[in-house]
Amino acid sequence: MKSKSLIALFGLLLVLPAQAKLKVFILAGQSNMQGAGQVNINPKSHTKGKGSLEYLMKDPKTAAKFAHLKDKKGEWVVRKDVWIRYDDRQDGLRPGFGARNTTIGPELGFGTIVGDAVEEPVLLIKTCWGGKSIMVDFRPPSSGMPPKAMMEKMLKGMQRREPKATKKDVEAKVGFYYREMLTGVAQTLKDLKKYYPAYDGKGYEVVGFGWHQGWNDGGNMDNVNAYEENLANLIKDIRKEWGTPNLPIVIGVSGFGGRKQSTDRRLGIIAAQHAVAKRKEFKGTVASVETRDFFRPAEESPSRQGYHWNGNAETYYLIGEGMGKAMMKLLEKE
Repeated sequence: MKSKSLIALFGLLLVLPAQAKLKVFILAGQSNMQGAGQVNINPKSHTKGKGSLEYLMKDPKTAAKFAHLKDKKGEWVVRKDVWIRYDDRQDGLRPGFGARNTTIGPELGFGTIVGDAVEEPVLLIKTCWGGKSIMVDFRPPSSGMPPKAMMEKMLKGMQRREPKATKKDVEAKVGFYYREMLTGVAQTLKDLKKYYPAYDGKGYEVVGFGWHQGWNDGGNMDNVNAYEENLANLIKDIRKEWGTPNLPIVIGVSGFGGRKQSTDRRLGIIAAQHAVAKRKEFKGTVASVETRDFFRPAEESPSRQGYHWNGNAETYYLIGEGMGKAMMKLLEKE
C-alpha cells in the first residue's frame, strides 16, 4: 500500500501544468517598429501631453482600455509571462521598449494580446532600425541585387564620401540589415538564459513574425513597384532560414496620414503590403493589418511627426494590438 505522502505527491503532479516550450515571436521593421509612442505626459507639448500613454490612462474615454498597464499602486505592470529583448534592453513586457525607454512601439499591444492568448511563456525579439528600406537595407537574398542604375547611383554617392569605395562596398550594404536581423535572432536563441533569465531549458519554438515598415520605400516609385516582390521574397527567405515553411506572418501596413492619405507612393506601399497577404502561396499563413484608422492628427498627439504617427501612444498600441489579434487567428488555423 502506498504511503499517504506518495499519494499526495502523485496528486500534486497531476495538477501541476506541464512545462511547455518557449514561444518566440520576432518583430521587425524600421523606426515605427522601434516606436515613437510617448509614455509620459509632457506639459510643454503643443497638446499638453494629449496622446501620451499616461494621458490615455487618465482620459475617461480611454482609461478603461489601458487600465491593465498599471497596478493598484500606480506602477507599470511588468509581465512575467511575456519577456522582451530589444538591443541591450530586456525585461518582462512593460512600457519603455520603443526607440527610447520613454516610448512604446507595437510590441506593447502585440505582447498583451499574444500573452493573454498563449498558455506557454512568450519571448518577443525586436530587430528594427530607423530609416531602412526593403529595396536595399532589408533586401532578402531571393531578390538578388538592386537594378544596375540604382547600384551605380549608390556607388557615386558613396565615392563622394569615400573616394576609394568600390562596387563590392556597395554590394555589402545590400541586405545588410536583413542579415543583422537574422544575426540578432540567432544570438538571442543561442543564449536564451542570458536574454530570458526565466528560461527553463525545455526548448523553444519560433511561432510568428511581425513586420511594420514602409516609410523609406515610399520615397520613390521604383521602390514602390518592387515592394510586393521584395516583401514576398523576405517572407520566403526567413521561413527557409528558420526552418518554418508556414511561419505565420503579420504585416502592419504603412498607414501614415490615415484615410486622408492621397500620395500615390504612400498608397502604393499600402496596396503592396495588402497584396502580399492575398497571394495564393501565402493563403492562411500571412495577414495584413489595416492601420490607417489608427492614425491620430497632431492636434490629438504629443508631436507633429506624421511619419512617426505623431508620437501617439494609442496609435502604436492599436497597431500592435491589431497585429496580435491577426497573429492569433493565423495560429488558430495551424
